[in-house]
Amino acid sequence: LPPSPPSSSELEKLIQGHTEPPFLESVQKFFSTPGFTRPLAAFICSISITNIVGAFIDEVMERGGITHQFAIDLAGAGFEFAILLGGIVIGGYVDRTKQYKTVTLACLAATVATLIPLGLTDHAIGKEPILLILSLLGLGLAAGPVQPINAELAVDVTYPGDETAVESVQQIGGNLFSALLVPLAERASKADYQLLPKVPLLESDIRGDVVLLVAITLVTYGFFSMFDAPLRRSMADDAAAAAAQSDNTNNTNTNGQAQTMLQTNGAATATATTTNGAANTVIDTVAVESNLPKQQQQQQQEVVERQ
Repeated sequence: LPPSPPSSSELEKLIQGHTEPPFLESVQKFFSTPGFTRPLAAFICSISITNIVGAFIDEVMERGGITHQFAIDLAGAGFEFAILLGGIVIGGYVDRTKQYKTVTLACLAATVATLIPLGLTDHAIGKEPILLILSLLGLGLAAGPVQPINAELAVDVTYPGDETAVESVQQIGGNLFSALLVPLAERASKADYQLLPKVPLLESDIRGDVVLLVAITLVTYGFFSMFDAPLRRSMADDAAAAAAQSDNTNNTNTNGQAQTMLQTNGAATATATTTNGAANTVIDTVAVESNLPKQQQQQQQEVVERQ
């Protein structure tokens, strides 16, 4: 465990003494929570696409005319780096703005757009290695961030559920679906579908495995577009931040009132000192005036004696 809670919501769980239930009980609770299945589907879609493309990277590159093994290895490394970069940049943006739904839908749409060139061959143009590499990198940037974004979204909607259990469910589901998808994608890759055969300039064909991945992404897009659930953890963090700000404001006001009272007491002390000084001055004046007649009498006696 970290030395301090990573968020206000986790601190609240710690203060309330919240304990995590058994894993199977948590799983049942997750699937009964509104909104959980949408980010789960998006996570599974993303990890399946990246796993399938990574597993068949050699065949994908050969379709575009890249047959040298070192070039294929570099393309695979670039694909993995694009996944990492997209997760950092786009995931960081979502972490600040909480725009889970908007960004996820945009990434899924971009995933479809970058998947198609990986299996499409335009007969008029032929093989285009540069277009293939750009599409592969774009796919990594688009599909990769869907995983961390929807891992956070699932944790957000199931708060105060066990975060580790949420991510475990997503990883198990994603890897299981990927394993089941591999033989289907391998069989589909042997099929070619002709597009616009009667239009020579636009005549092309597309591989079956890409058609399969595009279909999965479109279904996921439609399913995820219906997401509408409260972000419970974000709401808890906002409430805690508002309470902390209110406490700071109250403390500031209290300190200001205390300083005002001190200034008032200081002014009263200064006034009392001035009043005492004035009273002493009056007393001294009266004393001086009371001594004047005695001095005049002594002077008159001295004059008489001289005469």
